[in-house]
Amino acid sequence: MENLTPDERFSQLKLNLPPAPAPLGVYKPCLVDGKYLYLSGHGPVQDDKSLIIGRIGSDLNQEEGKLAALQVGLTMLSTIKANLGSLNKVKRVIKVLGMVNCTPEFEKHPFIINGCSELFAKVWGEENGIGVRSAVGFGSLPDNIPVEIEALFELF
Repeated sequence: MENLTPDERFSQLKLNLPPAPAPLGVYKPCLVDGKYLYLSGHGPVQDDKSLIIGRIGSDLNQEEGKLAALQVGLTMLSTIKANLGSLNKVKRVIKVLGMVNCTPEFEKHPFIINGCSELFAKVWGEENGIGVRSAVGFGSLPDNIPVEIEALFELF
């Protein structure tokens, strides 16, 4: 996998990209500024365009939360491909901010966001796919989604 491009690495994972979501508010899903790609907060869009819903610690367990974060990562990849045409245009992940909709006693926010971070590491490799990161808990997120993630990438 070392000599493969990000698009080739993703293809070998045998995962599906959901449809790239359209903005539901007054914002851009992504913005290119020079050599940087900013992605707005994304939720877990499924192949049928529906969202994974629920609060971690009450509606979903931590494994289901991690899978929701993986789905957010797939949604983000879909936005990149829809707007840039290829994952190969991304040089590296710079920063990921993961927000977890969870009960007050839930404390495993980093474990949840690993669902997305592990995907990025597989697509861009450990050197370029792992950036700096924050994983924090929230009392609620839009539409009761379990995870929202935003990210900053460096482009070639």
